[in-house]
Amino acid sequence: MTEPKPQNDDQPVSEKKRDSSRSEQPNSGRLLLYVLVGLALLTGLYSIIFGPSRIETMPYSEFIAKIEKGKLDTTNVYKLKIGPTYITFQDTKDPESGEKLEVEPKKTRVPVANMGDDVQKELTGLLKEKGIVPDWPEEPVEWQTYLFLAILTAPFILLVVLMLRRMGGPGSALAFGRSRGKVYAQDDIDVTFDDVAGIDEAVEELKEVVEFLSKPGKYQALGGRIPKGVLLVGPPGTGKTLLAKAVAGEAGVPFISLSGSDFVEMYVGVGAARVRDMFQQAAQRSPCIIFIDELDALGKTRSGGAPGSHDEREQTLNALLVEMDGFGSDQSVIVMAATNRPETLDPALMRPGRFDRNVLVDRPDIRGREKILKVHCKKIKIDDSVEVARLAKLTPGFVGADLANLVNEAALLAARRDRKAVTMHDFEEGFERVVAGLEKQSRVFDEEEKTRTAYHECGHALVACSLPHTDPVHKISVIPRGMALGYTMHRPDSERYNKTQTELTNSICCLLGGIGAERVIFDETSVGAQNDLQRATDIARRMVTEFGMSPLLGTVHYSERRSSPFLGSTTASEPAHSEETIREIDLEVRRIIDECLATVLQILRDRKVVLEQMTKELLEVEVMDADHLKRILDEHHPGARIVPGTFADKASGNANAGEVGSGAETEAKSS
Repeated sequence: MTEPKPQNDDQPVSEKKRDSSRSEQPNSGRLLLYVLVGLALLTGLYSIIFGPSRIETMPYSEFIAKIEKGKLDTTNVYKLKIGPTYITFQDTKDPESGEKLEVEPKKTRVPVANMGDDVQKELTGLLKEKGIVPDWPEEPVEWQTYLFLAILTAPFILLVVLMLRRMGGPGSALAFGRSRGKVYAQDDIDVTFDDVAGIDEAVEELKEVVEFLSKPGKYQALGGRIPKGVLLVGPPGTGKTLLAKAVAGEAGVPFISLSGSDFVEMYVGVGAARVRDMFQQAAQRSPCIIFIDELDALGKTRSGGAPGSHDEREQTLNALLVEMDGFGSDQSVIVMAATNRPETLDPALMRPGRFDRNVLVDRPDIRGREKILKVHCKKIKIDDSVEVARLAKLTPGFVGADLANLVNEAALLAARRDRKAVTMHDFEEGFERVVAGLEKQSRVFDEEEKTRTAYHECGHALVACSLPHTDPVHKISVIPRGMALGYTMHRPDSERYNKTQTELTNSICCLLGGIGAERVIFDETSVGAQNDLQRATDIARRMVTEFGMSPLLGTVHYSERRSSPFLGSTTASEPAHSEETIREIDLEVRRIIDECLATVLQILRDRKVVLEQMTKELLEVEVMDADHLKRILDEHHPGARIVPGTFADKASGNANAGEVGSGAETEAKSS
């Protein structure tokens, strides 16, 4: 699977438009800053105009004394106002000289703790004696205060309104029920089927969906019903999301993309509301495509309310089932979904009328890998020596994401070495780095440990060359990579989709070659064979329990594990066999391993001279390729039935190919 056409920016066009619109409007933090600065300016302005500089405070006793001494001006009786809690007045004469003031006098405030009847009577009598008639307002509040309060509260009201409007948008704290899907308009999607390579069968099957969307009347005229849903199933990294975008781009319809985890929240009912909102948005833009990635996060089989069930997820799934095939379902909306765990999906979701089409997006074959590599190599500068067909042959089992990673690793290695273009050597080293891990040149090993590792890896290679129907050896190395102290790399000649009992048995022999070499040379084994034993035992157990390859137990399926077809993970179920049957299975597995180990020991004892020579030269060069291995075998054992670099059995004339999906296998000695 390949990526879409390269752009100047990985961000979708619709996201760019939204970002540009957001840049034109201040965000909530910037808006709050503007409001605070405005309030500070208003407060300063108010303090300048109406602040304490224009108002003085006078104690009540001093005010009474001023009246008694006749120092209070009486020319304007309305300058004196008596309220329930304070008294205000303005002198129109200078208290020292007695002359009339030409400028506006300052206001004086006299706080009164309790304006009772006695105080009023005493104050009224004193003022009457001096000829002063005061004003008695209900509550002497100046108009400036009202104006200031209005100016002060208006920005806060505006801020609250704007914040509530923003919080009502998708993904906000007050918008739990809004769909979180990204909406791509018709002009925003520039991905078509021309950008998809390596999965031609899936593309052909989805072209019919494009016709459903672009020409629905063609099918409705004959009474046909447009499929409600299309489920893309396949291993991770094969390009299921890109395929969905290509369908929307070819059909020229809006595209709503989101993940299954976007629906489920801690609050019950939120996911169901988001499902309804999503379909409502799609109906407004119909015809439209809804793409749900990782559908297994949403559509797992319901438990029927048993302990441990998840009510929120089940309610969300129920809402999705109703929207896809309910009374109000819209035929102009097609739901596309992707998953790599189809075995976990609810049967109600998989029935016709909901997900009508299941499209397998499988690993690409050698021709598909070559097309994918060509697309990715257009993005980098490659040397003329690069053979894309050879790289495709070197990478069985790789998906589009793996191939993209391989090309990127090769480009990084070339840049690290200051090269003008990426060479074939960079691709091969990048492949080893992806498969086996980072090379550790600086690690120091004991000479005895390095020798044991070399014998171990040469044992793998010699057994693989001595048996028919095995993948040819591509490289042997005693340079540590990742967790391995050394590795033997096999490369199949072509794609394989099936294996026989003989081929599985020979695969076990190849895995046990390292243990056999250590026993032949050192009379004991090391802990470095742990991974070899684990893989060999797994193959033997599957031969007995799943493939019916045991003459003692017969052609019966005994496995108690259910494996994912794309992830390789297994889940154990309740034991369904008797203890005697389980014991017989263990004995059969041990018999297969013992017989394979006996075959390996016989091969290595008969060719001990070749093993020692291979080990000697491997210790000198540290990395041995297939041509070097073939030269050693031709020189030291020319008459033996040893077939390096080929999958064919020269003695019998049989020719078979390697298994697809196995990848470039490594037999690694790890401590």
